[in-house]
Amino acid sequence: MPRSRYKSLVDAFAADIRSGRLPPGTRLPTHRLLAASHGLALVTASRVYAELEAMGLVSGETGRGTFVRETSLPPSLGIHQPSVAAGMIDLNFNYPSVPGQADLLRNALRQLALSGDLESHLRYQPHAGRLHERASVARHLEVRGLTVQAEQVLLVSGAQHGLTVALMALLQPGDVIAADALTYPGFKVLAETLHLEVVPIPGTDTGPDLEALEKLCRSRSVRAVYTMPTLHNPLGWVMAADQRERLVAIARQHDLHIIEDAAYAFLAEDSLPPLAQLAPERTVYVSGFSKSVATGLRVGFVAAPLQTVPALERTIRATTWNTPGVMTAIACAWIDDGTVSQLEAQKRADAQARQAVADQHLAGLHFVRHPSSYFIWLPLSEDARADQIAMALMREQVAVSTAEPFATSVHVPHAIRLALGSVDLGALAVALEKVKRVVGAYT
Repeated sequence: MPRSRYKSLVDAFAADIRSGRLPPGTRLPTHRLLAASHGLALVTASRVYAELEAMGLVSGETGRGTFVRETSLPPSLGIHQPSVAAGMIDLNFNYPSVPGQADLLRNALRQLALSGDLESHLRYQPHAGRLHERASVARHLEVRGLTVQAEQVLLVSGAQHGLTVALMALLQPGDVIAADALTYPGFKVLAETLHLEVVPIPGTDTGPDLEALEKLCRSRSVRAVYTMPTLHNPLGWVMAADQRERLVAIARQHDLHIIEDAAYAFLAEDSLPPLAQLAPERTVYVSGFSKSVATGLRVGFVAAPLQTVPALERTIRATTWNTPGVMTAIACAWIDDGTVSQLEAQKRADAQARQAVADQHLAGLHFVRHPSSYFIWLPLSEDARADQIAMALMREQVAVSTAEPFATSVHVPHAIRLALGSVDLGALAVALEKVKRVVGAYT
C-alpha cells in the first residue's frame, strides 16, 4: 500500500474522531475487517490502529476490540497547562482511585436495577434533591463535625457546581470576594466568569494572614471570603482553632458570607469543626464525592443557612434543574451502607503512602504538604524559573503545574505543584526522581 494512501486512512480516522463523527466509545472494525474493506494487508491494518493509538485517539482492549477514546476533556481540566499526552506521567491533576471501585459501581448498578423505585429516576427530581437523600448527606456531614438539618442540604452536580451555585446565589457581578493568594484554580475561573473581583489574602505557614484580611475589610467593601480551612489546596494547611474563631469573628464584624470549600477535608483525620459549625448563620459549606469516591460520580452537596436555601435552590434550577437521579441514588446508597466511609479511609491511607514515596524520592528538597494530602507544593529558589522547570519535565514525560493557575495576586511565586493521586506508585516514584533531578539542575 503506498504510504500516501496509508497516511490518508490514518488522517481520515483522526479527522472523524476529532470532529465527533466517531464519538468516544465507538467500536472500530476489527483488524481483519478493516483490511478486507480497504484492500490492505493485515499487518498494514494493524499499523493504522497502532498509529491512531500512539496519537491517543483509540485504545485497543484485549478480547474486545479497538475503541475511540475520550479526547475532549484534558486531564488538566481547570488548570491552565497543556493537555497531558499519551505516555505522559500526570502530576498535574488528581483523580485518586483505589482497587475494587469498578466492582463497587457494578454492584451498585445491579442493586439499583432491582430497586422498587427505578422508574422515579427517569423523572425530574426536586431542585435541591429528594429529602431522604438530603438527609443521608446530613448524616454524612456529622462525621465531618457539621450538624445540619436535611432541609439545609442541597444536592449539586459536583463541588465545582456547588461553588457556582453559592457564588451566583449570594453575590452580584462587581462584588469583592477575598481569597487566599494561592487558591483552587476552579474558583479563579468561576469568579472571572461571574465578574467578581478577587482580592488576595497573603498566606502564612499555617493559614491565611487574618490581620491582612481584617485590614482589607476596613479598606474595601468585601462581601465574602472563600476559604479552605481543612486541607488547603495547594498548600495543605489545616487552620488551627484560634484561626477559625478569628476568621469567624472578622466575618461577623464585617458581615461577610463565608464560602467554605471542603473538597479535600475528608483526608484530614481528627480535624477541627468546620467554619459552618462555628458560624452556621453565614457559612455555605461546599463539598462532593469526586475526590473521596470517584471523579466520574458528579454528585456534590451544599450545606447552607436556611435563609439562603431558596436562592441556592433557584440557582440550581437555573443551572442544571436537578442532580441526575441515578448518580445521586448511588452516592446516597454508598453513604448509608458505609461504602463512602470505607473509601475515604482507604484514600487517606493511599495518600499517606504516596507522601511516604515523596519523602523518599524528594529527599533533600524543601516542600510543603499535609501528610495525608494528595499534593505537594514545591517552592523554587530565587534563581529558578517555574516555567523552565515545567517545560524540562514535559520533555522528561512528566506533567506538573506551575503556581500561575493558583495565584490570585499580581506576584506569582516560582513554585510547582505535584499532584500525587493520578498514577500508580511505581510511576509516581519514577516521576518524582525526575522532578528531583530536574529541579536540582536548575537550582
